[in-house]
Amino acid sequence: MNLKIRLATTEDVPALQQLIRESVASLSAAYYTPEQIASSLLHIFGVDTQLILDGTYFVAVVENEIIGSGGWSKRNTMFGGDQLKAAGEQSEGDEVDALLDPAIEAARIRAFYVHPQWSRKGVGSRILTACEEAAQAADFRKVELVATLPGEPLYLARGYERVGAMQIGTPDGESLPMFRMTKTF
Repeated sequence: MNLKIRLATTEDVPALQQLIRESVASLSAAYYTPEQIASSLLHIFGVDTQLILDGTYFVAVVENEIIGSGGWSKRNTMFGGDQLKAAGEQSEGDEVDALLDPAIEAARIRAFYVHPQWSRKGVGSRILTACEEAAQAADFRKVELVATLPGEPLYLARGYERVGAMQIGTPDGESLPMFRMTKTF
């Protein structure tokens, strides 16, 4: 496998949209209902172009095909794509995309998706390593994330700790159980 990790570009958005749909639909099927998956793809999971613009979103590429993606953020947003921010659903009382202070706040690990054919083959770990190294280089000493149920095992294996369970609701009445997790470098 000739896997390369590189920063995502805006030209990658169509491929990322397809990757997200395939990843969520397949890898979430054992954890969430079809209704939860459909609602989450409509209202929560999607491309967050701010990550791409900030130069903090990575893609895993094999033979010019994007097989995985994930990023880190120096901004307040914890999860969700552009559609969630546009709906104003994600903020915890602060400006959604406000910059974080690395001296006192944790960077965010965000938007991890792996193509189902490449799951459990180290792709997510390689992207997570790139994210953690970049966050550390930006002087962050702690990271936090909101893990989906299928994503939680990766983060536990990589030294993240659960700090709380949460339910993410959607406008159509669905709710997805997830976990808030942290790691200190």
